[in-house]
Amino acid sequence: MKPIQQWLSEYGESHRNETNKAIHWICVPAIFFSIVGLFYGVKLPWSVSGITVNVAMILLALVVVYYFSLSRTLWIGMLLFGIVCLWLCHLIESAGFAPLWLVCLIIFAVAWIGQFYGHKVEGKKPSFLKDIQFLMIGPAWLMSFIYKKLRIQI
Repeated sequence: MKPIQQWLSEYGESHRNETNKAIHWICVPAIFFSIVGLFYGVKLPWSVSGITVNVAMILLALVVVYYFSLSRTLWIGMLLFGIVCLWLCHLIESAGFAPLWLVCLIIFAVAWIGQFYGHKVEGKKPSFLKDIQFLMIGPAWLMSFIYKKLRIQI
């Protein structure tokens, strides 16, 4: 497995344009959230401490294990972001103004349109076309900038 710094460097090669970077700061978290939301709607037949378990919770646990295998610190930020996504899903579902799956589907589609526009501006193909694992590296790449600001080692 490649070390995290190599993943981040390779990802960064197709994300140098400032417009594309700005788009990624909006669209990557939106896509991550929308995927969490789509799986949040798949409820499992048990609960823990009164909380109904859903597929998103299980998948986020696996995602955090993946990030832990890449970095002994970055996984914490990704865990916190995952928890925020779960909380937002709960709020949207509780509000009842629109089905969570519909909200997430719209966010997913709009965010991917944004991503492809950003790469058109950049003039480079999205990294995941080279290696599907880059779909997991995008959120970590953004988190790495937050870590740098906070002076936390990755």
